[in-house]
Amino acid sequence: MGLIQAAVGSIGGTLADQWKDFYTIPAGLPPTAALFAAVPQGTNAGRGSNTKGSTNIITNGSKIVVPEGYGLLLFQDGAITGFAAQAGAYEWHSDNINSKSIFSGDGIVDSLVTQSWERFKFGGQPGAQQMAFFVCLKELPDNRFGTQSEIYWDDAFLNTQVGAVTRGSYTLKIVDPILFVKNFVPATYLVPGQVFDFTDIDNDAASQLFNEVVGSLAPAFSLYSNDPAKGNRITKLQQDSLGFAKSLSAAVESGYQWKSERGLEIVKTAIVSIEYDANTKELLKTVQRADALSGTRGNSNLQASVAAGFQAAGQNAGAAGIMGLGIASGSVGLAGLQQPVAAPAPAAPAAPAADDPIAKLTKAKQMLDAGLITQADYDALKAKALGL
Repeated sequence: MGLIQAAVGSIGGTLADQWKDFYTIPAGLPPTAALFAAVPQGTNAGRGSNTKGSTNIITNGSKIVVPEGYGLLLFQDGAITGFAAQAGAYEWHSDNINSKSIFSGDGIVDSLVTQSWERFKFGGQPGAQQMAFFVCLKELPDNRFGTQSEIYWDDAFLNTQVGAVTRGSYTLKIVDPILFVKNFVPATYLVPGQVFDFTDIDNDAASQLFNEVVGSLAPAFSLYSNDPAKGNRITKLQQDSLGFAKSLSAAVESGYQWKSERGLEIVKTAIVSIEYDANTKELLKTVQRADALSGTRGNSNLQASVAAGFQAAGQNAGAAGIMGLGIASGSVGLAGLQQPVAAPAPAAPAAPAADDPIAKLTKAKQMLDAGLITQADYDALKAKALGL
């Protein structure tokens, strides 16, 4: 009473190739099509009593080919009477004792669909006339999301609330076709010629999913940025599409039960852009500066900053400017840099009085020998110190 598996494999199976007519998926489907009616192929040479080629109604003896990546659903009076998730060729018989009502494929479809079948299975022997639909089991791409204004979440690394406007896309997968059809797909799509497409702007059910994803973005960002395994860095999000997909899927499941009640799951995400608000941008700049000034890189930046200060002082105020900045290097200059040393240096003798000309000339000579000032600068300092 149901489907008899005639040949396992794709549409090119040897037994299916011998059939003059059969049902399969329609041609020209968009890659985002999720559910649609089976269509006849061939001349009706062996389709039993069904002569209405324009419908998806099958009868005793009808042949059906299930390609890879699709599942077959059979209906009678709005109730699911059979499901096949394994690619191959099938024949429909209403009274054969060797036929089966359900074939489970590999992976997650196996356990989930079996549970759903037990919840919703048809009460009684299926009739002779059934309607056949295909459901896509592949990843369904190009599902967009975006926010018109900032969303806010608590960020563990920045230790405050942050906000951003974001947009991107995700891939969706139907992990339980029975739950999907029973609990989510409107009845208007369970007729021949209709295609349930998540990206169709006229699909109100798909629009509801969009709104639920947008409503889950803030919890998803919070889950991601507060996960120690991610280093608590929201800036890693755009480089970690799978990691954020798990956070978004968990947030959607927590708020709207996509997987447990609708048989849907978010598999991958792609963040196109994140535009942080003004306060968050300032916080991130501070974090970047702190990162740049940490460790040995910070020593290099500090040395470069001091050298730039010497150069600016010499350009703007000549030797006097250098005297003001360079001679004070014992407090803020070269001696204060965090350079690694093999052993502690001996303590320097106390500096002579500031107005001692010998001390000034000694410092100037040291700076001349180090290349920090020119000979002309040294001669000017010498003349000033000696009152010439």
